[in-house]
Amino acid sequence: MKPTVYIDTSVVSYLTARPSRDLIIAAYQQVTREWWESAGDRFSLAASALVREEAARGDPGAARARLQALEGIALLQVTQDARRLARSLLAIGLIPRTAAIDALHIAVAAAHGLDYLVTWNFRHIANVAVHTQLERTCRDAGYEPPVMCSPHQLLEIGHGDLETRLRDC
Repeated sequence: MKPTVYIDTSVVSYLTARPSRDLIIAAYQQVTREWWESAGDRFSLAASALVREEAARGDPGAARARLQALEGIALLQVTQDARRLARSLLAIGLIPRTAAIDALHIAVAAAHGLDYLVTWNFRHIANVAVHTQLERTCRDAGYEPPVMCSPHQLLEIGHGDLETRLRDC
């Protein structure tokens, strides 16, 4: 059985965005494209109605590309259990109420028992300074938290390969 991965909106955005001139963003885009190429073979991919809603916002052409990338990806429901868990995640104060959707992404992935949540959101989701408390809150609510990480962390490449790829961006 393949490991399960919840795809956050930031991944789809980096995947489909026009190439950036900013080196860091360009590297994120390249890593995302490389991860995406084999992700479906290595993982069972899922998103949620939240991701679809976020992907549909903004420039119509860009939104169309994001939604097209999500075609064929399983869409998970935002259950009442996920909403309760999201409220618990917000209550501990590590995710501000203005970023409640980030808490919902974590909660949906946890409530559905996914192994990973892949994201480029290092502020509220894949933030090592808060992950221990987020994980504890999930476990206290009866859910095993997903591993929250970037596409790069799910790529099976060596450090030298990444340096080469960054130079080529």
